[in-house]
Amino acid sequence: MYNLPGGKLNRGISVVDTVEILRESKLEGEEYKRVAILGWGVELLQAYFLVADDIMDASITRRGQSCWYRVEGVGNIAINDSFMLEGAVYQLLKKHFRKEPYYVDLIELFFDTTYKTEMGQLIDLITAPEHDVNLDRFSLKRHSQTVIYKTAWYSFYLPVALAMRYHGITSEDQYKLAENILIPLGEYFQIQDDYLDCFAPPEKLGKIGTDILDNKNSWVINIALQSVAPEQRKILDDNYGRKDSECEKRVKEVFRAVDVEGKYRAYEQQAYQKIVGLVNEIQEERGGLKRDVFLAFLKKIFGRTM
Repeated sequence: MYNLPGGKLNRGISVVDTVEILRESKLEGEEYKRVAILGWGVELLQAYFLVADDIMDASITRRGQSCWYRVEGVGNIAINDSFMLEGAVYQLLKKHFRKEPYYVDLIELFFDTTYKTEMGQLIDLITAPEHDVNLDRFSLKRHSQTVIYKTAWYSFYLPVALAMRYHGITSEDQYKLAENILIPLGEYFQIQDDYLDCFAPPEKLGKIGTDILDNKNSWVINIALQSVAPEQRKILDDNYGRKDSECEKRVKEVFRAVDVEGKYRAYEQQAYQKIVGLVNEIQEERGGLKRDVFLAFLKKIFGRTM
């Protein structure tokens, strides 16, 4: 398959990791296979999002290769292919989990998460169309709405909630507790991603950051807009979102002048302390959520450089 491989598989692996933490034991054999199938469901869902997103953004490459719609002989067929990737999720669930009492819960999790992600994509598209640069549309509030719906729900909440359903957790309070920790965690992850796109060296990031060139409503530009003087704001208005390396250079000079890097380090410490505080408030009960579920996520992403 062209679109499923190539990523880090963190979302799918997180389903397996979470079940193992809840069970306090390694999964093996048939049980590992069933939980891994749920993980692949998350990866298929992401592949659906990415194929569609690349078409909407007119992107060139994805995961080091041409975007699927740009492959010779594919073109607009990629639209239908994205629907096929989404449909494959529900075929997997039907084949392997239809007889389980939590089958409908799994279906609803994927449906609800897909709807939220599509809302996040819509907010992103109308806020920052690639060829219509208007920084007045940007705000930290709009950025927060975008990343929570477009990234946090499917990347952080969905894998854990699937594992919880498989494990047999039915208390809605437990799911609300997971949401209250995982959504801020997902927002932190995307803000970190925005920062790395702008400031991480390409050899560490594994790609060349393009958020400035692509007119992205990123955390970095929004933080800068809060601090710039009028002449600096004009530089951003004149250069942000332009497909020109010299324009990108001028924007980064403004970012450094208003110390976006320092503001990010302060934010990161604050976000880390907030999330750890929420995790420490968990009262662990037999058969319920465990602090290690969330600390495992935090360990993977805190202070990452790629």
